[in-house]
Amino acid sequence: MKLVTVTHRGTMRLGALIARAAQNYILDLNRAQPDLPTDMLQFLQAGDDALAAAQRAAARADERALIPLAEAALLAPVPRPGKIICIGHNYHGHTGATPPAYPDIFAKFNNVVIGHGQPIVVTRASDKVDYEGELAIVIGKRAKYVDQAHALDFVAGYTIFNDVTARDFQSRTTQWTLGKSFDTFGPMGPALVTKDEIQDPGVLDLSLTLNGQEMQRANTRQLIFPIPFLIECITQAITLEPGDVISTGTPSGTGASQKPPVFMKPGDEVRVRIEKIGELVNPVVSE
Repeated sequence: MKLVTVTHRGTMRLGALIARAAQNYILDLNRAQPDLPTDMLQFLQAGDDALAAAQRAAARADERALIPLAEAALLAPVPRPGKIICIGHNYHGHTGATPPAYPDIFAKFNNVVIGHGQPIVVTRASDKVDYEGELAIVIGKRAKYVDQAHALDFVAGYTIFNDVTARDFQSRTTQWTLGKSFDTFGPMGPALVTKDEIQDPGVLDLSLTLNGQEMQRANTRQLIFPIPFLIECITQAITLEPGDVISTGTPSGTGASQKPPVFMKPGDEVRVRIEKIGELVNPVVSE
């Protein structure tokens, strides 16, 4: 199931993307199943019972609860995650010849989050704003001291994340936080694809285009630290809660690595596609 958060007629709703007669719709889960929360965080906190209720509603797909996709605005599937934990240097080919022994872990804040179709704002403080297409994990259950063998039991599903970065701010110090955390620097979406739809997140094709030109292409089998290891590593220190997001790192081909560098500018469009999840598209505008 592809879960979404949308606004429709001025109200935020919980929905599911469905296709019917070659047309795309959003099933308004709050209309189809009124007991479900309208907020994705509350939905995830409600656990397996809420997911089962949503699946039953999606199986019936009452036409009275269908909204044409064009009539609703997609927000990030988790508009206000409690934590956004990101991984650096996690693809072979995007790091040095010797892979790191442990993952580089840093954080972004929920001020960065925007959804599919919403604009990335190039700040007046930087002209070196870069893209980073990534697979993201959305946590579904409270997790602490999780071992790799059971790590995926704590995952609700997967989505796409663009770890937008102001490279000049990132390189000012050894700490990346400021360069990673400008407003709008965390496009996410278009949907949270539940884990039953993706049996193995370690074999997904990923690509990013800027104005139609392919800049990044990889497969998640190239991850240095796979998802179960990341969850085990993080939960040794941090308790993960439902709705927390882990973005697993970007492959080679970032704008800063091009010769000459290619940074995003107003008028651009960036598209990140991940197999079985969909496509996250965002225009780029000036502040």
